[in-house]
Formats: sequence, structure tokens, C-alpha cells
Amino acid sequence: MHTNQATASRPAPPALLFITIVLIALNLRPVLASIGPLLDAMQQDLSISYATASMLTTLPVAAMGAACFFGFTIASRFGMGRTISLSLAVLALATGLRFFVDSAFSLILSALAAGLGIALIQCLVPAIIKANYPGKIAAMMGFYITAIMAGASLGSAVSPWFASFSAWRGGLGNWVWLAIVALALWLLCSHRWYLPSQPAATASKTRFWQHSRAWQLAMMFGLGTAAFVCVLAWLAPYAMENGMSAQQAGLLMGYLTLMEVVAGLFFPAWANRQNDRRMVLITLCLLQATGFLGLMLAPHISLWLWATLLGLGVGGMFPMVMIVTMDHQDDPVMAGKLAAFVQGIGYLVASIAPWVAGIIRDQLASFDMAWLMLALGAFVLLLLSLSLTPGSYARAFPSALQPCESV
Repeated sequence: MHTNQATASRPAPPALLFITIVLIALNLRPVLASIGPLLDAMQQDLSISYATASMLTTLPVAAMGAACFFGFTIASRFGMGRTISLSLAVLALATGLRFFVDSAFSLILSALAAGLGIALIQCLVPAIIKANYPGKIAAMMGFYITAIMAGASLGSAVSPWFASFSAWRGGLGNWVWLAIVALALWLLCSHRWYLPSQPAATASKTRFWQHSRAWQLAMMFGLGTAAFVCVLAWLAPYAMENGMSAQQAGLLMGYLTLMEVVAGLFFPAWANRQNDRRMVLITLCLLQATGFLGLMLAPHISLWLWATLLGLGVGGMFPMVMIVTMDHQDDPVMAGKLAAFVQGIGYLVASIAPWVAGIIRDQLASFDMAWLMLALGAFVLLLLSLSLTPGSYARAFPSALQPCESV
């Protein structure tokens, strides 16, 4: 692959771009993370089962996957700036509507709309990072995804506090203010940054689905994200079944996602020291597997211990799979399109996991089998990681995968 010289020689963007990206990233998980700690109150008010409640995670994650496939098509027509503006507006509207939901259907509809907005943002931001920080991809992707994890941490820990003075609807809806601030900053400042684009005529020519490496990366992202969304959806209810209050379960989730933040900073920094990322990936897989087996076999030892291991394993896997994905392409648009494909397939795969876990909980009155399935998924993820040698990156995609040619 060839380095994009124009991009490489571009002056470093202002610090405000970094701040804006972090602020946008903080908005991408509270809509999901706020559900778990408030689920008991929502079930009492709306009389919803665990399987139905799982739709609040399953549908937005599925929407994230589906939207990734047409994100670059929309951006090629309207531009990245307008597309991200619209996506933030949709996210803000969907979140704000949660102040007024009066049924499980309207709540699920808000989750679906929020998922679409989140998906378009996640589809395009990696290309913006690649274009503006060509020499710092691992570090900047680490910061970006760490901010996503931090948003999950805030969503888990702060939502019960919001609910303490504005009921569960306020616990969900008050995140609208964060989205409004991000939208305002983006509208004010995005014209100052380089937003990569491509001719609309080439937008439909990307065919990553023809390459096995793209599917391998997508399955890795799917398995890693399945672990993330299941923990996000079900660890708080599981902790409450094991004697914790809603506030304590919220703090546990906040602590877990704090560990994800730590992992999002540490593991990309470790990976940045070497071209071969496999040792980092293997370590993360083992952390995940140990954490899920601990929840299944020995929750009495310490939920905080298992949350620590899961937070590190899940929190590190998300940025690492994206970093390895971006390693495969030098051109920002092509890297972004590969990341969009990986996220699209991955989110569709991951969206099934919380639904299956919810059905398992309803049928068996236990999450144990769900934790076992996720532990096995971590071992599959480890096997998929073994072939990701640096030398395989160029071989994985032929020279046809260049920005102006059919892929």
C-alpha cells in the first residue's frame, strides 16, 4: 500500500478537533448504558419482560450495523459535515423524546432512532481521524474509543442519579443536553477541519465482502461487541439479582466502564510500540474469558473482580479491532469504508447477543448459560486473532483496493 502524501504532509489540526471528537464520542453510549441500572423501575412501570427489554439494546445495535452499509453513500451525497450534523440531531431528538415515552413500543422506537444516528457517526469518524491524524492513528483511535467507553461509564453511573429526582424517564432523557452541546460545537467548528470525500460515482464500488480478511475482522468486531453490549445490558440486573441495589449496580457498571476507559488508553498505547498487535489481542481475549467464567462459576467471590477483568478485556478489544482494521488501508476514505464494513457486519452479529441472553434469562431464570456462551466467544476471538501478522495486511487486500478503483 502507498502512503497518502497529501494527507501525511497536512498540518496538524487544532486541539479543538480533538475536543469535538471526544465530545461526540461521549454521546455514543449513554442511550444504551442508561438502560441497565433503570431496568427494574422501567419493568415495574411498563410491565416488560427481559426478552422485550433486550430490544432496547438489540435494535439500536442492529440499526448501527445496518446504517454502516449506507453511511458513506449518504456522506458522498450530502458531505461528511452535514451527515454528522444530521446524525447528532437525530440522536438528540431520540434521547429527548425519552422524557415522554409511555409504552415499551415508544421506548424501543427511541432506541432504534438513536441507533441510526450513532451508526452514521461511528461510520464516518474513523475516516476523519485517519485524514487529520495520519501519523497517530492508534493513539487517536484509542482516545476516540476511550471516550465512547467513558460515555458508557457516565450513562451507567449517572443515570440512577438523574432518576432520583426525575424518575426513570429523566434518567434516560437528560442525556439530550450532552448531545445538544456536541451538535453545537460541531456546527460551529467543523468547517475548519479536513473532511475526506470521494466522488459519488465511486461510492458504490466498494466490495469488501469479497475478501475473507474483511469478514474475519468483522467477526472479531462482532464477538467483541457482543460481549460489550451484553455486559452493558445485563450486568446491572445480574448484580441486583445477587443482592445489590440499583444505585450499587449503577456504580458497578460505572466502575466496569471506568476499567474500559483505562483499557482504551493502555492497550492501544501498548500496541503502538509494535507492529504486531497479536499479543495485545490474545491478552484481551483471556481477560474476557476469565471474567465471564468468573460471573458464571463464582459470582460470590467478587463481582467487582470480574467486572475489573471484563472491563479491561471488553474495553481494550473494541479499540484494538478498529486499530487493526485501520492498519489494513492507508487511504482515509478506504480505511473508513473498511471500518464501516467491519462495524456493519459486526454490529448485526452483536445485536443478537443481548436478545439471546434475555431469552435465556426468561427461560432458565439464570444468566449462567449466557456468560458461558460469551466466554466461548472470547476463545473464538483468540483463534481469529492468531493470523493477524503485519505481513498479512498487504496480502489480505489486492492492489485493486485503492481509492479510485473497484473494491
